[in-house]
Amino acid sequence: MGDASDHLAANIRAIREARGLSQQQIAKLAGVPRATWSNLESGAANPTLQVLTRVADALQLRLDELLASPRTPVRHLRAHELPVRQRGPVSVRKLLPEPLPGLDLERMTLPAGARMTGVPHAPGTREYLACERGQVELFVAGDGFVLAAGDVVVFRGDQRHGYHNPGRDEAIAYSVIAFAPLAS
Repeated sequence: MGDASDHLAANIRAIREARGLSQQQIAKLAGVPRATWSNLESGAANPTLQVLTRVADALQLRLDELLASPRTPVRHLRAHELPVRQRGPVSVRKLLPEPLPGLDLERMTLPAGARMTGVPHAPGTREYLACERGQVELFVAGDGFVLAAGDVVVFRGDQRHGYHNPGRDEAIAYSVIAFAPLAS
């Protein structure tokens, strides 16, 4: 398990220290013995799922975040280093190198005349479309909205939707998807 336990140790130690808490304080918040916390931070522990869940809850993180590669304090990423996918003629680039819980942020480049069908999300999801340059026509559940630079439309992301650049020039838009919270 080497990497996962090393990642867990580095992540929980960094988060505890950043929050200015002692091992005793955070162990108490997590409901685990201080010796268990110390073993977690040293990488010597082989925690149960119940212990990992308590630690994640105390740190207000998801389990996958606890076990992920530790993040460096500062990273400079060039645009070409961020994931891009093609949806027909439309390029969709992630704006962030790692996921934010409950959010997805993307930059869409729509050539003149380009169309793209959106993917409906889970009920309760909100979607925000902001036009940066050019014009973007948004179709949501039978209604159409033409956005010019600076315009924003907020809509339920669980509906059928699509995008179109009706102009002669390239259009740039930003999509923010706020996913519905998972039921616990």
